[in-house]
Amino acid sequence: MTTAAVKLKMESDIGIQRFNRISKPTNYLFTFVFILLAFICVVPLIFVIIISLSSDASIQQVGYTFTPLEWSGYAYRYLWNSSDTIGRAFLVSVFITFVGTAFGLLMNSSMAYVLSRRTFKLRSLYTTLIFIPMLFSGGLVPSYMINTQLLGLQNSYLALILPMAVSTFYIIILRTFFTSSVPDSIIESAKIDGANQYYVFFRIVLPISLPALATIGLFLSFSYWNDWFMALLYIRSDHMHMYPLQYVLISIERNIDFLMRNAEFFSATMTGDRIPAESARMALVVVIVLPIACAYPFFQRYFISGLTIGAVKG
Repeated sequence: MTTAAVKLKMESDIGIQRFNRISKPTNYLFTFVFILLAFICVVPLIFVIIISLSSDASIQQVGYTFTPLEWSGYAYRYLWNSSDTIGRAFLVSVFITFVGTAFGLLMNSSMAYVLSRRTFKLRSLYTTLIFIPMLFSGGLVPSYMINTQLLGLQNSYLALILPMAVSTFYIIILRTFFTSSVPDSIIESAKIDGANQYYVFFRIVLPISLPALATIGLFLSFSYWNDWFMALLYIRSDHMHMYPLQYVLISIERNIDFLMRNAEFFSATMTGDRIPAESARMALVVVIVLPIACAYPFFQRYFISGLTIGAVKG
């Protein structure tokens, strides 16, 4: 490298550093804005927790407030006494979320990997076919007829997992990531060493693609955990043991006396007791939000680790 080129590079680096340099007042302003945004995000959850710990008498007198007249944990005690159905619904949601997320990652990533390979002859055709549903949906009635009459998924856990497992949007994201971030030289080197397609995909491609997989896995887990519409469509009332927790919450929100009319399904000891309507509703929200909120740091840790792995070029 000549002296002129070195000097030009040094001037360029100095210009970039000067452009990226932030003054202290600006840094303080950005810090204040980020703290304010974080506070705005956390306050609703704190407010819901406070309401769930308020007594019904306090809510009826002063409404929703950060300082209730009387604190009470009766809503959580009620849910604990109703653990037969609430606990079962919670376990159903956990099962669907774990199995659906793992299955969805496998299906979306495998399809995206095939479409990202330039050697695949039908790449353009299949890309067009999976892109069409992204613009034009088949509709609710045809999908319901296929899932119930053709596949026979009604009143089964597969009905809560399969319809949401594959998404064109997720496939396109992973396909783009595989195309731009997985070097062809690594795959060709593995094939020369005798590795088959399964070894290349599971032992080479997926570890490099942890950032994209963590992102799609986070989206899938949120979708499965918060879903209640699939249970409304495919699970009948005589299969209440298959209801996810979110469906129970939606039922309570639609009709608050749902607990009273179905008290025998929740707890025989609570039949004649007072149902904490408002506080129980907020307690259910807390029960639903906290597990998925605790799962986010898990995905974030793998997301950061995947960024480090993907940054290493061989």
